[in-house]
Amino acid sequence: MHGEYKVPGGKLVVVDLEERDGRIAEFRLAGDFFLEPDTALDDIDSAVNGLPVESDAAAIAAAVRAALPEGAQMLGFTPEAVGTAVRRALVTAPGWKDFDWEVVHDGPVSPRMNLALDEVLTTRVGDGRRRPTLRLWEWDESAVVIGSFQSLRNEVDPDGATRHGFDVVRRISGGGAMLMGANSIVTYSLYVPASLVAGMTFADSYAFLDDWVLQALRSLGIAATYQPLNDIASPQGKIGGAAQKRLANGGVLHHATLSYDMDGQVMTEVLRIGREKLSDKGTTSAAKRVDPLRRQTGLPREAIIERFIETFTTLYDAVPGHITEEEYAEAEALVESKFSTDAWLQRVP
Repeated sequence: MHGEYKVPGGKLVVVDLEERDGRIAEFRLAGDFFLEPDTALDDIDSAVNGLPVESDAAAIAAAVRAALPEGAQMLGFTPEAVGTAVRRALVTAPGWKDFDWEVVHDGPVSPRMNLALDEVLTTRVGDGRRRPTLRLWEWDESAVVIGSFQSLRNEVDPDGATRHGFDVVRRISGGGAMLMGANSIVTYSLYVPASLVAGMTFADSYAFLDDWVLQALRSLGIAATYQPLNDIASPQGKIGGAAQKRLANGGVLHHATLSYDMDGQVMTEVLRIGREKLSDKGTTSAAKRVDPLRRQTGLPREAIIERFIETFTTLYDAVPGHITEEEYAEAEALVESKFSTDAWLQRVP
């Protein structure tokens, strides 16, 4: 069995192993990481050999950590990364290049339509009716998009939203509110089969699915990093955040919103950002929480989106694609039956 795991911002971890009588055998670790002392590689191999094949990533990581000699240095990878690679080998998880990818960047639609398309396209990928897809959003009106489990009254100031022209909508994934001003953010969605993240913890899958965008941001001169659980940041501040929804049919939605030109004052007037959340982020001003891409790159929003598409296409051999008329029709019906209803918006009052 063979498994690979690219550590977000780090190195590639590769494992080969066999299964014998319910235990891991003939285990070998490889990769482009750095490890000192050199003999620690044998220690890691010995620690994993003999473990039950049911061992989860945490148990494998604990065995690796316990076997390392005092003072050992693992650079570009961790014991947890080894555990993830082993689990992916045991479930025969595919890699990015085992799929045929499509990139979609169509014209603007309403925020509700964007949310409905997320559900429709995730379902279709899970059913095998669409190739795994990266979609860059465009929209024709400003909106606040709250998470599936957020309280409407606790998150949004209705007077502020009305005053600044923001509609309020709810998405199917969890996480926090997104302030989607016209041309002020970059939002993308990934629709992938669950097999792509098989063997990973939920937390690991976030960083794994956004590693490509870190590479795109770094190519633009931004020292981007992933901050668990779901934040994309730079030394100058938070850039954006990600959210996920996993469907029963095996489709996974992973989407992220990155600030391009956020007006911090407007954000504080539209969103009810509590003191506890601010203190948890180590800041005293809501206006300083989000650091715009425009200030860090000096580039137009369109140029940043183009670099995102170029990076993803180069990494994963993706081809250009479009939303079909049938998919648009299905999404329009879902807007009417779900995303435009008070029952959905008020599901958590």
